[in-house]
Amino acid sequence: MSETIAFKPESLAQVHKIIARYPEGRQKSALLPVLHLAQKEFGGWLDVPVMDYVAELLSIKPIEVYEVATFYTMFNMKPVGKYVLEVCRTGPCMVCGSEKILDHIRTKLNIKDGETTEDGMFTLKPAECLGACGYAPMLQLGKFFHENLTIEKVDEILDLCRQGQVALD
Repeated sequence: MSETIAFKPESLAQVHKIIARYPEGRQKSALLPVLHLAQKEFGGWLDVPVMDYVAELLSIKPIEVYEVATFYTMFNMKPVGKYVLEVCRTGPCMVCGSEKILDHIRTKLNIKDGETTEDGMFTLKPAECLGACGYAPMLQLGKFFHENLTIEKVDEILDLCRQGQVALD
């Protein structure tokens, strides 16, 4: 028997507050913030039953949720590690060494793009522009940017994560 998907009462109250920001019949406008809440509450990723639940809450078709969730890279479609390392790989970051940073992380953690370490600690997720071109190369970890990366800075970030000293929110 499968587990019932439902937001905690305080999260559901937040969902209703978000929906109330928009005119009647325009509840689909709440989709992005509601998906963020769902991803945070339901294990860091959006599986089909969670997306179906969001569709039901917003009175929209499930396909409308799937289209949005699969389009934006900030939503995870499969389980991820505690720390998701999103390394920018667009032009300015590439010119400044993001591929070298990605190669280092791949080797150090023994994972490929999109994979999670065996201990469930790290997921590597190459990203398109993260909007910090002047501080390249950079990565996003949770809601924080780590800029002007070097191999040494990356190693320090990974060590701090392993020690539980990196905030994600």
